Amino acid sequence: MATLIELVEQCSARLAAAGVSFGHGTTSARDEAVWLVLWRLGLPLDDLDGVAERALSADEVGRVRALVDERIATRKPAAYLTGEAWLQGVPFTVDERAIVPRSLIAEVLAEGLIDAWLGREPARVLDLCTGNGSLAVLAAMAWPDTRVDAADLSADALAVARLNVERHGLGARIALCQGDGLAAVAPWATGGASGTAAAPAGGRYDLILCNPPYVNARSMAALPPEYRAEPALALAGGDDGMAFIRPLLAGAAAVLEPAGALVLEIGHERAHFERAFPGLEPVWLPCSAGDDQVLLLTREAL
Repeated sequence: MATLIELVEQCSARLAAAGVSFGHGTTSARDEAVWLVLWRLGLPLDDLDGVAERALSADEVGRVRALVDERIATRKPAAYLTGEAWLQGVPFTVDERAIVPRSLIAEVLAEGLIDAWLGREPARVLDLCTGNGSLAVLAAMAWPDTRVDAADLSADALAVARLNVERHGLGARIALCQGDGLAAVAPWATGGASGTAAAPAGGRYDLILCNPPYVNARSMAALPPEYRAEPALALAGGDDGMAFIRPLLAGAAAVLEPAGALVLEIGHERAHFERAFPGLEPVWLPCSAGDDQVLLLTREAL
């Protein structure tokens, strides 16, 4: 009879040997094994030490191994198998209709790095390319009096975002808007609010948060299966990764308040960003992945 920690080590070894890729909430085979074992057995995900020596039945071992088999065979991110992911300790519902939440902007929000640039709690925030709505929810949690518009081109992604807005009881302050880029919240946009109690805040925003599709074409072609399991619409940024970002930067000033700002995630695309926008001087915001993956542009700079 195996103990839980023994099963974790066995599963970790299997994941490592299978060559699966991580980055959707975990960064190593062991961390993912811990997640899958504890989730499959319905145990708290933050208390491995408390259950490490628990003896497992043959049925429990079999159910865990079946889940690990599925992870290896399908190469789907673990979050798609469990239906849940966490960002800054907050749980979010997730499935294949939206990418697994992992935006580095969540760290910037949690650290309060944006507040100094705004000078006050923002009245209106736009989360553009909201995906499953995680940044919109985190922004609403960070600023309790703020109204948030969460926009995306994908109706499927917005359906998942709606689940998370409802899950966290934020339907009165977060409006979901469908459309292409800033057109989703333009006065003439036809998409409008998508099934939440809140109406779009509209007007000008104090802050735009955007984790756009920014992966360049060469990198897209080299992505491991776990990333190809996600909607390409949310990842692919054209030849240089800047296809969505160009019209965004061209139009952002028009929808920002005079003292407003845009916070933009570009991942590993800094070189492409600087070639595309040589006249811009962004403020680079530090995060766990480095000091060149999330940037801030004031309306004045735009």
